[in-house]
Amino acid sequence: MKHRVAGRHFGRSTGHRTAMFRNLITELFRHGRITTTEAKAKAIRADAEQLITVAKSVDPENAATRVHARREVAKVLYDKDVAIKLLQDIAPKFSERKGGYTRLLKLGPRQGDNAPMVLLELVD
Repeated sequence: MKHRVAGRHFGRSTGHRTAMFRNLITELFRHGRITTTEAKAKAIRADAEQLITVAKSVDPENAATRVHARREVAKVLYDKDVAIKLLQDIAPKFSERKGGYTRLLKLGPRQGDNAPMVLLELVD
């Protein structure tokens, strides 16, 4: 029985799954959009939006909030340059928006295994 088993596992170990999610989120912020399966996009969507919310919470006058936000973002993102881009470029664009920073566009099935593919992108 699958009682009290939350989240999607994708047939991977915990470390492999965490690394996959971190890679997908890093590439989403690097390129602004990624093409992946629908299940993977839905799994990382909440984490990516939470990172944007953390990056938005930075108070320019308070150095402690800048350091805290940078460290929280660096916990998830692999690339330091992408973390800086998130804090300086992406988060200010969403300063007036209260949520819903990403969009899923269905692309149809993948050629090889018929998996449903989507385009996960940041809302402009």
